[in-house]
Amino acid sequence: MGTYLDLYFVGKQFYQFPHRPFPEIFSINIAFTLVGLPVLIFVYLWCITQVTKWGRIGILLFVSLLMPILEKLAEVLGWFDHSDEWKHLYTFFGYLIFLTIVSIINSWMEKRVK
Repeated sequence: MGTYLDLYFVGKQFYQFPHRPFPEIFSINIAFTLVGLPVLIFVYLWCITQVTKWGRIGILLFVSLLMPILEKLAEVLGWFDHSDEWKHLYTFFGYLIFLTIVSIINSWMEKRVK
């Protein structure tokens, strides 16, 4: 889901990844897609299984708020550029929705296994 959204937003020229692996092949940062995002999701899922319902909500909000900050850091480092139309609030809500879906699927799968 994250990869498709990156492809969509890069295609619409909302943002770009100036420094990325294999730029002649991929218009998105494939390293983040294949390594960064899975590691983030693994850590996120581990954390939410260790806390109560309110703790899960807190972690969800914390990570969603952290992502625009990390996005801003990526801009400073030259890994990410966005158009004037891009708002970092989009990142917050995007990750909020994405991580909520991941949490729901994880919870559903845990119930199926038990």
